[in-house]
Formats: sequence, structure tokens, C-alpha cells
Amino acid sequence: MPEIRKDYVIESQWVVISPERNLRPSDFKVPKVDKNNAEQCPFCPGHEFMTPPEILAYRKDGEKNSGGWWIRVIPNKYPALRIEGDVNYKENKVFRKMNGVGAHEVIIETPEHYLKPYELSDYQMHEIIHAYIDRFVDLTNDKRFKYILIFKNYGKDAGASLTHPHSQLIATPMIPRIISDELYGAKKYYINTAGRCIYDEIISMEKEKGERVVAESTNFITICPYASRFPFEMWLLPKFHDSRFEKISLNDDLVWEFGRVLKDALRRLFAAVPDVPFNYYIHTSPVNTKNEYRYYHWHLEIMPRLSKPAGFEWGTGFYINPMPPEKAAEILREK
Repeated sequence: MPEIRKDYVIESQWVVISPERNLRPSDFKVPKVDKNNAEQCPFCPGHEFMTPPEILAYRKDGEKNSGGWWIRVIPNKYPALRIEGDVNYKENKVFRKMNGVGAHEVIIETPEHYLKPYELSDYQMHEIIHAYIDRFVDLTNDKRFKYILIFKNYGKDAGASLTHPHSQLIATPMIPRIISDELYGAKKYYINTAGRCIYDEIISMEKEKGERVVAESTNFITICPYASRFPFEMWLLPKFHDSRFEKISLNDDLVWEFGRVLKDALRRLFAAVPDVPFNYYIHTSPVNTKNEYRYYHWHLEIMPRLSKPAGFEWGTGFYINPMPPEKAAEILREK
């Protein structure tokens, strides 16, 4: 019998868990990876002239926009939003608009063109997380921005146009709807429970049940969420309470540990479904607002692209997931 499950936090988000077929990982069809050509890749060392001038680079020696780097951050050549200009919000009855002001950056994660996400060394994962934080903190100083999203697309079906390992960052002059929905749900729970964090409750309850826990380290836990939207969806949650992702830089041991936890989750995912397209993104508190968001809890979500939204999903905003998260977690734990 299918079940309709509600998201832990978002009031209006429901998911149909419909295990009509006893799906195995091999039942999912993964598109063949287009590896592109490293000789023509703008992200490869020696091709720095093919990209916009770098914003940040980790290198020991060498000039800016030259080789010798192990992390490089550049503006997106085709940005969704542009850094120049003022927001200039305008409203006329039902018509509201603002200028497309923001930041759109690419974090080139390694000089190596063909590495899979789980093949990166622990050190390189540490450096990637640090680059995320460096750019996040710098963009926070721009008072035009209200939210900064760090995300990764892997595979053509997940929106990646280049194979070379990279992540992206987009800063926006407004708080995205899904973040507003999470903040609303978290705040409502906080008020109704006299100051308890719903994400702390999720961690406690999922640890107690165990059936959706994939892996656990000293300070982080990986779960397949109760109302998973996609097969093998995973959430990586800090077991300590904090609303701001960038604050893990205050303890470098946490940066190392988070990098290893993320690498482990991706390794398990690829062991279950080789070369699966996926997105991951970090949900954290908005920036440049007076609210401290004590009721919120930053986390990272991994979304494998194993099923495609169609008429029902677009028409309702609900998802249909053919694999129960309990089964997905069982498979991932064994990897």
C-alpha cells in the first residue's frame, strides 16, 4: 500500500512513497557520462586564459590566473545573476520586480579532470569546504545579498555542462521560497515546543529508530529522510546545533570531518548506483538580516536524479518516490 508522508519541516510538502515495484539499484537507468575532452576543458590547468579572471585560488607559487593551484574560484561565464548594479525593488499592484543583482561563481575543486567526487582525497575535500566558507564569508559583506546557496551538479541530467569536478555558488537579493518554508516550519516548532529545534529532534528520533540512518560520525549523521523525494536521497546533519554553515571554520577538525562525511555519502551512493547524476546543496541561514535564526539548523541535502518530475509533480508540488527511504538506507549502509 502506498503511503503519503509529510516532510519533517515544510508544512505543505508531501511525498507519495509508492513501492509498487521491488526496486533494486540496478533497475535505475543511468545515462552514459559524457566526459568531455580534457584538452579543451576551460577548468584544466594551463587553460586559465579560457575563464574569467579568478576570484580566489589556493596555490603555493605562481602568478594569479596561472597554474600551480589546487582550488580555483572564478565568476560563472554565463551568470544567472550579475554582480553589478543596485537591487531597485519596484511594485505596482500585482507586478513586482527587482534587478537581477547577485553573484554566480564556480568553485573548481581539483586540477584533475577525470576524478569522481568520492575519489578526491580527504585533504582536497577539506580544501573544497574551506573554499566554500571563504567565498560565503566574503559575499556576506555585500549588504545587497540575503541568501547564499552553495551547490553541486554532477552529470548532464543534474544540470552539469562540464565534467571537470566543480561546484557553484549563487548569492541572491532575496530569501528563496524553500528556505522561507524551512524557516517557517522550524520557527513554528521552536515556538510550540518552548525552544526545541526540530532538526535536533529529527536527529534524536532517527538515531532511536535507526532504520533510515546511513552512517554516523562523532559530529555528523547521514540519513535518508522520512519523506524522501527521490530514491537514495540523503541529508547530512551536524549533531551539534548551529544555524550557520560557515561557523564550522571556527574548528578546523569539523571541516576535516564534514569533508570525510560528505565523501563517504557520495562513495556509498556511487557504490549503489554507479555514476548516478546528483545535486547537492547546503541549506543555511539567510545573511544580512537582524534575525539570528536560533531555531534553524544548517544541513546538506544530496538529491540523486533517478526519477524525473512529470505532470503530477509539476501540478501539485508533491513527489512520487518508488523506493522507501528505509530500503534505500539499508542498501547504502551495506556499501
